[in-house]
Amino acid sequence: MPTEGAAAAAAVAGPGNGPGLAYSAADEEKRRGVRRMKTTATGLLLLVALVYVLAKWAQSSGAGAWTGYVAAAAEAGMVGALADWFAVTALFRRPLGLPIPHTAIIPTKKDQLGVSLGEFVGENFLSADVVRRRLRAVGLGSRLGAWLAEPDHADRVTAELSTALRGALTVLRDSDVQAVVGEAITRRADAVEIAPGLGKTLDNVVSDGGHHRVVDLVCVRAHDWLVEHADSVMDAVEGGAPGWTPRFVDRKVGERVYRELLRFVTEMRDMPEHPARGAIDRFLTDFAADLQSDGDTRARVERLKSEILGRSEVQDVIASAWSSVRAMIVSAAEDERSELRLRVRAALLSLGARLSTDPVLRRKVDGWVEGAAVYVVTTYRSEITSLITDTVAGWDAEHTSKKIEAHIGRDLQFIRINGTVVGSLAGLAIYAVSRALGA
Repeated sequence: MPTEGAAAAAAVAGPGNGPGLAYSAADEEKRRGVRRMKTTATGLLLLVALVYVLAKWAQSSGAGAWTGYVAAAAEAGMVGALADWFAVTALFRRPLGLPIPHTAIIPTKKDQLGVSLGEFVGENFLSADVVRRRLRAVGLGSRLGAWLAEPDHADRVTAELSTALRGALTVLRDSDVQAVVGEAITRRADAVEIAPGLGKTLDNVVSDGGHHRVVDLVCVRAHDWLVEHADSVMDAVEGGAPGWTPRFVDRKVGERVYRELLRFVTEMRDMPEHPARGAIDRFLTDFAADLQSDGDTRARVERLKSEILGRSEVQDVIASAWSSVRAMIVSAAEDERSELRLRVRAALLSLGARLSTDPVLRRKVDGWVEGAAVYVVTTYRSEITSLITDTVAGWDAEHTSKKIEAHIGRDLQFIRINGTVVGSLAGLAIYAVSRALGA
């Protein structure tokens, strides 16, 4: 069963209320408080009116001079109460329903009030000087440093960053990222000529003798293969012999070729100074030079690069790299002891310590924050203030008036009470002075 307050709130709330103007139970409770204060203020008005009537009756009956003082006080109290009633009522509605100018100010001037409020906020809260002065007084760099220097706070920020990173990677669609990564890598590779770089790298490798291990490995593998596949080599030689030669001659030739080939490979393997190794060194040196300076060689390398990049297998490998990177990052973000999270935590602690002890860094951070804040408020000030003006403009005038009255109406009723009391005292004082001066 809904409570009485909830039912009243539901009755007040409606589609015409506008954004943010739906009545709550708290609003209805405030309206009840306003009604109670209205009853009190009106009752006080009726009380001074009754006192005035009785004082006048007593004065006409010859009750004494004191009746004049009471009547004057009561009369002035009624005037003060009525004047303040008119002023308070004119804020929210037309007194007695009469079309008196400059009444029902809030319902009729709602949009202008919204514009004025937006301008006030823009000039006094969103100005560059105010933002800079306020941020400078806060000392954000020092506070941030002291906060980050605490291990618990660094752990918290690290955890939040990890959560945000996982969320961002979850939102991104793999197909979109893979397409972007593949296109970026391909475009970058197409834009950069790789032959000179390859030539310079190859020249450095040959100069340092780094290729010798590769040659050694090839020679060892070639020797082992020849030993293991001797029959296959001899059969291949015999198969290439002319058909008119005798079989035993073909066999002898095959064995001789095999032995010479094995001897050559064995000598290359065991002799670092073998002439063939020198020939390889010269070939690689010349090729490195051609890659850097020979136009034809460089053009052929570029064509080969384009052909390789254009193959679907290569594009699939480039695109699939994102999946591996993504899985690696997500795993590291989830693991509290991963190197990624430990490094981020250490960096945060280090930043906090530096901000606490390094005034130059603090000034830089404060300057960056001030600059960013000033840029936001100066660039988007009109959008921020328009949020106020547009929101107020979208409110229903009647319900806006009721909402505001619910929040400030109780204090306004005290104005009526104070007007009655102050008016009575003022009337009494004026009457007393007049009597004293013989008026």
